[in-house]
Amino acid sequence: MQEQTVCGAPATAPRTKKPDWLRVKLPIGENYKQVRNLVDTHKLHTICESGNCPNMGECWGAGTATFMILGNICTRSCGFCAVATGRPEPVDWDEPQRVAEAIYLMKVKHAVITSVDRDELKDGGSIIWANTVKAIRALNPDTTLETLIPDFRGQWDNLQRIIDVAPEVVSHNLETVERLTKQVRIQAKYHRSLEVIRRLKEGGMRTKSGIMLGLGETREEVIQAMQDLYDNGVDVVTLGQYLQPTPRHLPVVRFVHPDEFAEYREIGYSMGIDYVESGPLVRSSYHAEKHIHSGRNK
Repeated sequence: MQEQTVCGAPATAPRTKKPDWLRVKLPIGENYKQVRNLVDTHKLHTICESGNCPNMGECWGAGTATFMILGNICTRSCGFCAVATGRPEPVDWDEPQRVAEAIYLMKVKHAVITSVDRDELKDGGSIIWANTVKAIRALNPDTTLETLIPDFRGQWDNLQRIIDVAPEVVSHNLETVERLTKQVRIQAKYHRSLEVIRRLKEGGMRTKSGIMLGLGETREEVIQAMQDLYDNGVDVVTLGQYLQPTPRHLPVVRFVHPDEFAEYREIGYSMGIDYVESGPLVRSSYHAEKHIHSGRNK
């Protein structure tokens, strides 16, 4: 029988043992339990769970979570992502209010909202996105917001809906270097993602993007991706280690040492990027509350 592959990699490829610097504590504590109860009670989805985030224990223990709207089934099949792919459920128009109420009960000071891709929708989900921001602001006027958005397939009128509600930070992840984009982000385009950042910046947004390392990229390619983001107006860049969520996803090519992440941080600042969050366990929403402000004077 022919061996099944995912994105050109053997589906049964053996996993490389994680180094010590990637070990995390199991989620425990009362705050963690409270957040889990609120998420379950309000029937909310979080990228913390759906994306198997290694920082879930730390973030939930601190009373914060990254909410994922528009369901938990994505229309895209990226080779790195643990979120399920398939036919999504119908849009839940009550979801924005439920998210706003959960943020109120959690007393969240800075909320991060993300979503699956909804390419089957004419508006790409942008109406629910805008309604969610409005609902959160109505119930939580002192809460700042980051929205981690899809590319809306380059339908710029949908992107404009995000700009119109003006979250404090708008993020769209590049995810990987240009050479690996077709392998890692099958339905995405490298330069379309850069254009998302550019249009957001032209719309007056504080912009943010993330890159995963360990998928086979070179040092020069990482630096070029950071430069491309800066040239298109990015304010905040996050760099973290890719971790293979299941044996059916892309394998880890190598584990990047913390010293290399520290080097990328300094390179990013030397380019002029306003905030660079770089480390093995860094994810898009890790320390997101700090990304509203400049990191250059840290």
